[in-house]
Amino acid sequence: MSETPGWSSPDQPQNQQPQQPGQQPQYGYNAPPPPGGQPTIKPGVIPLRPLAVGEIVDGAITTMRRYPKLIIGAAAVVAAVTQIVGLLVQLPFLDDLTAVVALDPNSVTQEQAVDQFTRAVGGFLTGTALSVFLLLLGTVFLSGFITVIVGHAVLGKPVTFAQAWEEFKPRLLPLLGATLLSGLVITVGLLLCVVPGVWLWVLFALVTPALVLERCGVTAAFGRSKKLVDGAWWRTFGILLLTVVIGWVISWIISLPFGLLGAATTGFSADPTASLSVGSLVLSTIGAIIASTITLPFSSAVTVLLYVDRRMRSEGMDIELQRAAGHGGL
Repeated sequence: MSETPGWSSPDQPQNQQPQQPGQQPQYGYNAPPPPGGQPTIKPGVIPLRPLAVGEIVDGAITTMRRYPKLIIGAAAVVAAVTQIVGLLVQLPFLDDLTAVVALDPNSVTQEQAVDQFTRAVGGFLTGTALSVFLLLLGTVFLSGFITVIVGHAVLGKPVTFAQAWEEFKPRLLPLLGATLLSGLVITVGLLLCVVPGVWLWVLFALVTPALVLERCGVTAAFGRSKKLVDGAWWRTFGILLLTVVIGWVISWIISLPFGLLGAATTGFSADPTASLSVGSLVLSTIGAIIASTITLPFSSAVTVLLYVDRRMRSEGMDIELQRAAGHGGL
């Protein structure tokens, strides 16, 4: 696995390459441009300079278009496995849940109603918890895997599935631990008050790219994310919020026709149990698979490019990336 000088943090040793005689110097964000200006260097999906919001979004879309088999393929497999397994886990409890929804309080005693409700909801929640856990595993794998691909895409380097997996594999367990810890911290913040939860969500948004690309430990990754977001919290929040909104709109557009088809299979019945039919749930699952195949890699790619932008702005990493693009790469 080859190392990339540009991804190491300023606290890590870097393989600096001396400037050759007659070689034009490359200028980063913190260096003054030469007379007449310096052409923008763009070996990959983004120019190697601080990015505008539109360039981050465009870079994420361009990465998905340039590496469709790796990104869309992996996302489709992860989405299909997690959604289908989640559906299969919940199906055995569907009849009980339907019975609870359609329960007539006048035909059963209060004790019977509570018992039936507890049995149905308990089983359904158990299946839901398992589904969420599988989704977490799939999301962790996908976010880390896509982080590696975006790292190559920034430098315009080709990458195969085997290469990306070989680079990401040692980071899988640390990333899972970091994701669980981040989720726990943010959840506690949300429970205490919404504002601290949102603040922590933004503060630790760059943990994944820091951990995967810098190959640092979990604690160091949290520290790196905090350091990079400090001083740019509102800008980071705005980009993340925009990403969530775009993802929600895409999911809604894709899921809408499947929801209408599901309603059509029940004759657009007003019965609340109609949405719990097997046909409706299968159609909803198909819509969720298609939506997740697009939105999950998009949000992951935006996060990585946001990390790259923060490092170019605060640490002049564009200089290192220019060297990596010109003297080899990943």
